[in-house]
Order: sequence, then structure tokens, then C-alpha cells
Amino acid sequence: MTQKRVGIVGANGYSGRELCGLLARHSYANLVVLASRQYAGKTVAEVLPRLAKVSRVENLSFVTPSISALLDSGVEIAFLALPHGLAAEFALPLLEAGIKVIDLSADFRLKNVDTYQKFYGKEHPAPHLLSEAVYGLPEFEWNRERLRSARLVACPGCYPTSILLPLIPLFLNGVLQPTDLCIASASGISGAGRRPEVSLLFGECDESFRAYGIPQHRHVPEIEEQLSYAVHRDVSVSFVPHLIPAYRGIHTTIFGVPQENVDAIQVRQIWEKTYSKSPFVRINDVLPDIKNVSMTNFCDLATCSDLRNGKLLIFSAIDNLVKGAAGQAIQCFNLMNGFIETEGLLS
Repeated sequence: MTQKRVGIVGANGYSGRELCGLLARHSYANLVVLASRQYAGKTVAEVLPRLAKVSRVENLSFVTPSISALLDSGVEIAFLALPHGLAAEFALPLLEAGIKVIDLSADFRLKNVDTYQKFYGKEHPAPHLLSEAVYGLPEFEWNRERLRSARLVACPGCYPTSILLPLIPLFLNGVLQPTDLCIASASGISGAGRRPEVSLLFGECDESFRAYGIPQHRHVPEIEEQLSYAVHRDVSVSFVPHLIPAYRGIHTTIFGVPQENVDAIQVRQIWEKTYSKSPFVRINDVLPDIKNVSMTNFCDLATCSDLRNGKLLIFSAIDNLVKGAAGQAIQCFNLMNGFIETEGLLS
């Protein structure tokens, strides 16, 4: 297979840096442009010392983000690791120039422009592209088939990934009631991005555990929209994210009400059937632990029945920067180009 010329816009953030490392070792990705206003003029080896001596990229220099720089590089596929709002401004001219776009921001995840404006505080800059954008959660066939011919991919958020993978199969099989759904997730501080902020300093986060973004975190409409799409009815959730004193990883606990006579054994059987051909979903007997998924593209799942109050307890763990961002983007990249799905993601 021939290599694809790829570029990263926003290569200075945590997700962008993760993309650099993964694409630098991808057999079919030729990383030809890295765009970052902060590091323009510096080489990869200077900015990302862990990639020094990686001959394919160590001498590649960062450039100032611009459409002309991307076009001049001959890039075929652009990964956008940019803040919401700004990503769409890049996506539109790139698509018009025939360049495919894999967007890691929230700009194309939601189909409803009013919901986008409510949660992100501005009008959507390219609403006509929302219907075309393919939601990049490859484990479900309706996404997978569209990814093969997509030119615009909206990568899911990290929290939604950890929630949708365990829940959608259960809703589709009618074993879980799509009401009274309570979700608690805990994320490492890299999920907040690389911007300087007092509340994210080491001294503020160390030995700390706190909820934030309540009662309506920005990922709630994405979670509800995707669940509603899967079951063809409105679904609402109560979602509380927490910040933990760790750099990376997400652990999610879901408190669900099962249909009558449904237990954890049946849930596990549904997962095993649904994900029998999914290389990155693992169903475990032990409870998921973020240390077991760190720096991987895996999502670990487990469940148990709470017989005392008739609830199902559902657990998942992912690396927010890999399966929750850069790794999932490359998984989509592989499917878009007919590469093996695991290329660049499994050693």
C-alpha cells in the first residue's frame, strides 16, 4: 500500500503531540507538515525530544498554521487538533481543496446547530457540513461503513467514548432501560487541554479529587444524541465528570436499570457478541483500571449486578489521549484508507 501524505494542525496540544508520536511510526503515514503557532520554526526533535532519532520526522520543522502551508505541503489528509470553532474554519477550505479532514475537536460531533450554540457559546461556522460529518466511533457498523468513504470525520469526545462503547449494545438489545441513567467519570488532567490555568496546576490537582462541569457538561448533548440515534428515541442522562490527580486516563461508572430478569452475565454475553471482531474492546472479569489501558487504544469493560437495589453497575476505562483522541483518530484514518485497522496502534 502507498503512504498517505498527512499533516497535523494544532500539534502543540496534548492530543496533537500524541498524534505526532503515533503517526511517526505508522507504516502508511508520511507526516509532511506540523502546524503550531507556538513552535513555528522549531524541529520535531527540539519540541518532542522523545521523537529525536526517529528519522522519518526528527528534522521536520513546525510551521505557522495556515491553509497555504497545508496546500503547499501536498497533504492529502489533515488531522485537526484545534479548539472548537477554529477547527471548522480550517476544515471548510481544506475540504474545498480536496483534502480529507479528521477533526478531533467538537465542531462536527453534534448535528443540531442550536445545541452547538448553547453549549459552545457561538454560532456554528460551517453548519452545512454537519450532515456530512461521520461520527468516528468505528466499533459500530453504521459508522464503520461510512468511514470507508468519508472525507470529514468527527472524532468522538473522550468521555462519550468511554460511555457509548458499553451502553449502545445494551440499548440495542433492549436489556437496559434508557431512563434513570446516571454516569460518573473521572479523568486525568490532560483531558482539560494544555492551556495554563491555576486550577490545573500540579499544586492544585495533587491529592485532589473534585467534580466539575456540572450540571450540564459539554459532552452531555453528544452522549444523549448518539444514544438517541442508536435506539431511535430520546435518551437523557445525568453525567458528573471528576478530575483526578493523574496525567492521563478515564474511568467511567454507569448506574443503569436493567429490564426484568437481566443480569450481568447477559450483559457480558451481549458485549462479547457485539465486540467479537473489535480489536480494541476488551471484556474483563476484573474491574477496569486506567493503568491497564494507559498509552493504548483499548477500552476495557466490566459489569456486575447490584442485587440489593436491582441496578446494573457498568465500568469502563480508556486512555483519554489515545482511544479518547489520537488513537481513535488513527483508527478512523486506517479505515478511510483501507489499511489494517490496528496499523500504528498495536506493536
